[in-house]
Amino acid sequence: MQRKVMIACAVTGSADTPGRNPAVPVTPAQIAQSAIDAAKAGAAIVHIHVRDPQTTKPSMDVAHYREVVQRIRDSGTDVVINLTTGPGARFAPGAEEPLKVGPGTNLKTAAERVQHVVELKPEICSLDMGSMNMGQYVFVNTPSILENMAVAIKDAGIVPELEVFETGHLLLAKRMIETGHIKGPGMFQICLGISWGQPATTEAMTYMRNLLPKDSPWFAFGISLHQFPMVAQTVLLGGHVRVGLEDNIYLGRGQLAPSNAALVEKAAKIVEVLGDHVATPAEARQMIGTRQ
Repeated sequence: MQRKVMIACAVTGSADTPGRNPAVPVTPAQIAQSAIDAAKAGAAIVHIHVRDPQTTKPSMDVAHYREVVQRIRDSGTDVVINLTTGPGARFAPGAEEPLKVGPGTNLKTAAERVQHVVELKPEICSLDMGSMNMGQYVFVNTPSILENMAVAIKDAGIVPELEVFETGHLLLAKRMIETGHIKGPGMFQICLGISWGQPATTEAMTYMRNLLPKDSPWFAFGISLHQFPMVAQTVLLGGHVRVGLEDNIYLGRGQLAPSNAALVEKAAKIVEVLGDHVATPAEARQMIGTRQ
């Protein structure tokens, strides 16, 4: 049966990718325009990180988020805005004194990590549902931090996108739905292929999908070369898809993606070839239960 499939576009992320592909947007103006172009190409949702315009490194500056959001809203483009809350969770122990933080650590309080979300009130924000090794750092999301973030997000009337990188994250999310920290049934994003989380395979995606709460809208993505195979797999398993330069900088083998819009267009073709239809932002809001 034909159904509506939502496409989310993760526009820039926080990895060191601008030097590898000049299409990765860096400044607030570039990020906003890339999000607008992705929406015009078929993305119902745009997932936003921001960067320091001078260094290209990840940023938590509320002013950058504000400019991106305002530019998108002022453009009149109909798209669901999804702001990240991931930054502020990186920890590296000191090499000689592990109880002291090492270089690269950027741990922030729960309130600091959701400050831009509470202030700008997007329809959606991400919530990473657990801790894991990520590169040479530990990505720290303890239950108490997540509970405090979830309550602030809920009180602001925002739908959390529950990002799950492994099975334990999904189980914790279900528990927080049961305890009322997160409104059920929950909206999930299954993140595959990130070291050292679940691999980007059919078996891993199917296993995690089967653990989801009943009636939860869910998305999935694979990084790098797994992006488009996982688009097809997600559609076949009944989910919604995510693409974008945060997760993958190539359009095809050895071919750098010229834009986020190009990645969205390719995802839309896969959705349509498989017999489904690309959802509009209005249809996405109905499925997710957001308020515009």
